[in-house]
Amino acid sequence: MKYLFLAVIILQLGTALRVNAQELYVFTEPASNMPAKSLGLRLTNEGIFSGRTMNRTIPELMLSFNKNLMIHAQGFLSDMDGNYRLEGGSIYAKYRVLSRDNAQRHFRMAAYGRLSTSKRPLYTQDINLEGDNSGAQGGLVATQLLHKLALSANISYIKAFVQDDPVMAGVKRPDELIAYSLSSGYLVLPVHYKNYNQPNFNVYFEMLGKTNPANGKSYLDLAPAIQMILNSRTRVDLGYRFQAAGGMEGRYNKNMYLLRAEFNFFNALK
Repeated sequence: MKYLFLAVIILQLGTALRVNAQELYVFTEPASNMPAKSLGLRLTNEGIFSGRTMNRTIPELMLSFNKNLMIHAQGFLSDMDGNYRLEGGSIYAKYRVLSRDNAQRHFRMAAYGRLSTSKRPLYTQDINLEGDNSGAQGGLVATQLLHKLALSANISYIKAFVQDDPVMAGVKRPDELIAYSLSSGYLVLPVHYKNYNQPNFNVYFEMLGKTNPANGKSYLDLAPAIQMILNSRTRVDLGYRFQAAGGMEGRYNKNMYLLRAEFNFFNALK
């Protein structure tokens, strides 16, 4: 957890799709939700560099039922094991439990959970529920908006559904991890808002970490990213994450770029 405390200090030094654009983080989810009765479609491609180039494609459907509850459904396809194939899927739900809103600032908290399945024969010290492992996750996220700057903190517990022999090729697979992140987003453009049709340009810096409570092994990734939002409906993300400290053997997302397109349809759910 020392990496989490270090990240807090660093973030404190630096002081939309109809929501505050700078909260639309690239590698994590904020406490805020999509507008009520909205539908969103995402297509994400992850390029992973681990001896050879591997790609994962993640189609995603997002539904916002009201201001507090939203659900994501994801599919995972990749060529990591040779042929390009369907790996599995995931259901993610988030419920906002606290909201304190003021002019040009707010504080929100949400609880979330994820249930994932994957058929990958994976033997690493990491647990990744977005394609690599079957398991469940539950956590809390808090987001603070301060005019053009948004800060978010996230902590969760991940439980893997370990199958077969938990030891292979000298790597003991963990069955639980603690995950944590700190994210910052800054609205660069427009300088002054006139209407929702103005393009938004945001820059992000995120810190993503995990710790194995059984043996104390940890890692911390740094993840800068940029984002463009057009007509408050179309979003394009480009980011890259790389390991800055610690380590877990066999990680597939140790050095990974992310490219995403998202399309939103407001008042789509009657």
